[in-house]
Amino acid sequence: MPDNFSAAKRKDIFKRLGEEEYDLLIIGGGITGAGIALDAALRGMKTALVEMQDFAAGTSSRSTKLVHGGLRYLKQFQVGLVAEVGKERAIVYENGPHVTTPEKMLLPLYKEGTFGKFTTAIGLTIYDFLAGVKKSERKRMLSREETLNKEPLLKKDGLIGGGYYVEYRTDDARLTIEVMKAAAAAGADIINYVKAEEFLYANKKAAGARVKDMISGETAEIRAKKVVNAAGPWVDEVRDKDYSKNNKRLQLSKGIHLVFDQRKFPLRQSVYFDTPDGRMVFAIPRDGKTYVGTTDTFYNERPINPKMLKEDRDYLIRAVRFMFPEVDVTEKDVESSWAGVRPLIYEEGKDPGEISRKDEIWESESGLITIAGGKLTGYRKMAENVVNLVAKRLENETGKSFRPCQTKHYPISGGDVGGSANLNAFIAKKAEEGQNYGFSREEGGRLAHRYGANVDRLFRYGKQYEESGETALPRPVYAQLMYAIEHEMTVKPVDFFIRRTGALYFNINWVRTWKEEVIRFMGQYFGWSEKEQAAYTEELNRELTDAVTPADLQ
Repeated sequence: MPDNFSAAKRKDIFKRLGEEEYDLLIIGGGITGAGIALDAALRGMKTALVEMQDFAAGTSSRSTKLVHGGLRYLKQFQVGLVAEVGKERAIVYENGPHVTTPEKMLLPLYKEGTFGKFTTAIGLTIYDFLAGVKKSERKRMLSREETLNKEPLLKKDGLIGGGYYVEYRTDDARLTIEVMKAAAAAGADIINYVKAEEFLYANKKAAGARVKDMISGETAEIRAKKVVNAAGPWVDEVRDKDYSKNNKRLQLSKGIHLVFDQRKFPLRQSVYFDTPDGRMVFAIPRDGKTYVGTTDTFYNERPINPKMLKEDRDYLIRAVRFMFPEVDVTEKDVESSWAGVRPLIYEEGKDPGEISRKDEIWESESGLITIAGGKLTGYRKMAENVVNLVAKRLENETGKSFRPCQTKHYPISGGDVGGSANLNAFIAKKAEEGQNYGFSREEGGRLAHRYGANVDRLFRYGKQYEESGETALPRPVYAQLMYAIEHEMTVKPVDFFIRRTGALYFNINWVRTWKEEVIRFMGQYFGWSEKEQAAYTEELNRELTDAVTPADLQ
């Protein structure tokens, strides 16, 4: 049966939003908003969250997909930031090991490079200490030969050795969805494609918002004692609706990533490397692909749907050729790409790469609480700080007290697999079990890794596959699509192909193969008109074009 995070239940959720009074309304459905919703719901707050697009459709599906400690921030002496987000990495990993994986990172060292061998050894030692890295994952310094053994494609001229340390790779959008599902399971009312259009006030204090369902066009008034603005790149746009906006503001920075097939860029080891202009770039192997990023340029346009430009693409291709001279990639080898914007806090006279990634909480005269800045890695701690403030304000104003933060050791949806140490055994067990539901061992293992402890629900969809009527979709696609609709509030085809599966970025030909049948199936499920079906088809085709062709060449 569809649960309370089902696209089929959106109408019921939207109706309830207009009928209840909440302790807390959150505006913004990225990882920050998701973390706040989970923290607040677990403390006993009556919580609502609205997102004007799909969950994670902004920055939270467009990152470098690393839960990382920010090694480069040591160079800027942001010691506190490194210590905080470094320690959070292990917490994020343990709470959701199916969506977060330790990833050995190689930092090649060159005679004229940014990092010297001695300073790197010291820096990585400090990094390990600040981040509380466990003994088995602490840094190692490598000789030139050891470095090339790890990654033979590296530029050999001037190479003197390497640093070898641990970061954590994640699926940023699925991490967000899993946190959001955990919040919904804890009692929060959460909905996508609902835009907060204006604030409601009581005695000049923010007391909710008038919202619009972007799918149906219906409107509602959500009443809440406290309102948090967690809108990421749209933070200022939301604050513009508040009469008491202060003079703090964001500075947006755009970053893009390119995806190559491993046959063209056969990287075997994740690498963090210098570019000729002194920036640092990641190259990471994943699922038969290699992705590279990111750029870092000021962005002054509206943050919705940022685009890759030819200049962005060419910059990263030059960076690849510089560090991996044997890899002869061209623009024709780019299989896919994505562009995102970072919501940085404005600092006078600083370049994008110099602006701090530290988060800040702003509280206006109206009582609107805004969380700005920050990193994916620190989402749980950011949420804890915000909800601490909300709890304090609610206690002062209503006398009601709430539990302390519960999220430090709380598995997110799908994360209850017996801890990270048991993940591989869990996946192996489920790979075997999946065969009882019509899946191959390989298919069952892949589903178990992606969905974690929720995989049994997908197996049940596999079992009902034969009874599902006429569909050309293979069993694994059908199971994922049904689960995405009925348990992950998937409203549009782009939600499924980008945020629920990541396929548009890492398996674009799979999208091309199944897009028409997925759209047809969803059209039947939701009862779309021909006009609606055509609009969703056009939207997906536009995303496919944007993924491979720079905006200024379209």
